[in-house]
Amino acid sequence: QVQLVESGGGLVQAGGSLRLSCAASGSIFSLYAMGWYRQAPGKQRELVAVITGGGMTKYGDSVKGRFSISRDNAKNTVFLQMNSLKPEDTSVYYCNTDARGSSSAPVMTYWGQGTQVTVSS
Repeated sequence: QVQLVESGGGLVQAGGSLRLSCAASGSIFSLYAMGWYRQAPGKQRELVAVITGGGMTKYGDSVKGRFSISRDNAKNTVFLQMNSLKPEDTSVYYCNTDARGSSSAPVMTYWGQGTQVTVSS
């Protein structure tokens, strides 16, 4: 079993920055892609950014040029640097990873509990 713990959310004014962190722990044989999703009230969960084990990245259209995803493979941690924040970025941000608990275990998808990001205008 893999646990994901997010941190770094909070309240920030429009134009400000926040940095989210997500640390994976537990029975980890391999971590594959790690990413961030967000879900606002009444809306579907959407991709924010994802990064592969090799460092390839993909961003949602609404955050391109403002957000940056990175990872520290030695610490099983993924980061999301959010700059030029807008009120419409207000949401619960969830960490996500595909991981294998042992060499014989199947790849499974895990989610963190979410962290609130609120951007005031």
